[in-house]
Amino acid sequence: MIQEPQINPQLGPIIAKQLQMMIKQPIDGVHVIFNEQDVYDIQADIDGPVDTPFQGGVFRCKLILPPQFPQMAPKGLFNTKIFHPNVSEKGEICVNTLKKDWNPIQWSLKHIFEVIKCLLIVPFPESSLNEEAGKLFMENYDEYFKRAKLLTSIHALKQEANVLKGNNQIVFDEADKKNKVNQIQQKKENDQKKWLKRI
Repeated sequence: MIQEPQINPQLGPIIAKQLQMMIKQPIDGVHVIFNEQDVYDIQADIDGPVDTPFQGGVFRCKLILPPQFPQMAPKGLFNTKIFHPNVSEKGEICVNTLKKDWNPIQWSLKHIFEVIKCLLIVPFPESSLNEEAGKLFMENYDEYFKRAKLLTSIHALKQEANVLKGNNQIVFDEADKKNKVNQIQQKKENDQKKWLKRI
């Protein structure tokens, strides 16, 4: 059985340090999800920038490191569905920083996520992965804006009842918990009244 090449283990501490720095000194609108069990699982939630069709949405972004990293650039992927010229329907991200402008010596995860966030503000339809989105952006921006906003409302809106804790577990807000307990209690009381009426 042929074993697949692995990423250089010496990169682990470097990646972990960069991720921890991004948690301590976060990029505005970019929330790193730190996986203590696997530092190579690099993900972040990106807030949709203001005055874009993505405003109000949260987009989960993942970086996939190839075995040749950092000589070869990572791949960027949106796990959240998005209608954008430079993002394919599968979520693949096309940006020069991860292609021809990749620098294997002066790379940083912070810079990569900054570039991806900027891509949500200023798309590059000339190098579209989603041809439909690129064409609409160039020829009928209003229609592009409506379509992108619609997909944002369907796939990327924040869940107000949930909050993301530092340990990366999504837990219900305390008020929401109390509300659910009250609803269950009320239902029990109503069911009990109905049962008493029957007898």
